[in-house]
Amino acid sequence: MKTHYQILIVGGGTGGIMTASSLLKKDPNLTIGIIEPSETHWYQPAWTLVGAGTYTYEKTSRPMASVIPKKAEWLKDHAVSFDPENNSVKTKLNGAYTYDYLIVAPGLQLDTSLVEGLPEAIDQGVVCSNYTNPNHTWDVIKSFKGGTALFTQPPKPYKCGGAPQKIMYLADDHFKRTGVKKKTNVVFASASDIIFSVPEIAKTLLKVVDRKGINVKFNHELKKIDSTKQIAWFKVTSDYEEINHTMAIDTYQDNGMIGIKYDMIHLVPPNVPPNFIKNSPLVDDSGWVDVDEYSLQHKKYANIFALGDVSNLPTSKTGSGIRKQAPVVVNNLIRLIELQKLSDKKYNGYSACPFVTGYGKMVLAEFDYNKKFTPDPKLKRMLIKDSSKEHWRLWILKKYILPYLYWNKMLKGNEV
Repeated sequence: MKTHYQILIVGGGTGGIMTASSLLKKDPNLTIGIIEPSETHWYQPAWTLVGAGTYTYEKTSRPMASVIPKKAEWLKDHAVSFDPENNSVKTKLNGAYTYDYLIVAPGLQLDTSLVEGLPEAIDQGVVCSNYTNPNHTWDVIKSFKGGTALFTQPPKPYKCGGAPQKIMYLADDHFKRTGVKKKTNVVFASASDIIFSVPEIAKTLLKVVDRKGINVKFNHELKKIDSTKQIAWFKVTSDYEEINHTMAIDTYQDNGMIGIKYDMIHLVPPNVPPNFIKNSPLVDDSGWVDVDEYSLQHKKYANIFALGDVSNLPTSKTGSGIRKQAPVVVNNLIRLIELQKLSDKKYNGYSACPFVTGYGKMVLAEFDYNKKFTPDPKLKRMLIKDSSKEHWRLWILKKYILPYLYWNKMLKGNEV
């Protein structure tokens, strides 16, 4: 195994594998090393469906060895620190690797310690999260017998802007199917002050909320879980807004916080940069890798690029974003290697949030840095005229087509 690589990639997730595969398609002679400790590669976008009992958890994973490009070297190790001045990455087991060019794409991590009581409560009893254990989420939903079903959304950034809502809409559908809905209050407590940032999508989602009779509480940031008393405590701004369809919800006040009594709760643990990223010389003041938002090149170190969740790009952290980021990184790197200058390919902030609004229904939010709704023209091939409206064909896209494209196209380095 070499210790120097022309291109070194930190992270064997979507960003790392797609970029490595694309680079090797363009130049099979590149020497590429991928630092990734995990034995398993996960297709996390399907975890929402797993949590709603309509997708098999086992189908969301494959052995890491099966997705690493054959001409790349898998360095099965943990990255622990960066020395960009000397083009070096230190690892836990095998010392340092050096590089000509570095791609940083390790994803983010969940930090339950940032919510008091959450480390003890997560994935126990009626506390669930698709981000940690979607099988437990489904157990909680199908065992729910009525009362207050509470769903929370944290402040950004977090993976997949629509995930906190999607599981709520599916759970509501399940409650209706099983006859539990008539004795249930579904509550969405969000740290945001709006349902979604793209106006066309927000208009549809507000109709969904109204149709389902969901109670929405904006500007509610989860700070504490009391799993014994089943109370979730929120920091709430004084000017918060609500959409109320039922009022029989037990609430409490203590130390400036508002508590909501729950009979089940789905939450999103705080999403943070990995420690070896946060403590590195590559980050901005917020702890995310500091790159140009159009070229994805590091603002200080010209031979370093970053993509995916760990970057400080001002857009939603989604796999669909990586789909558009990877070609920019690849083109820029190839041009740098050949001509010592960047290509003219730029990333416009494209991201997408597939909002599943019930079993067999979906809305597809596609947008750029300006939150402009930018639907893919290819959707017309599926006879979808307006993807901001609920459509059964979008559900087919989510459940069947996107997983196929992920495993067979994106990870193979094909632009889709």
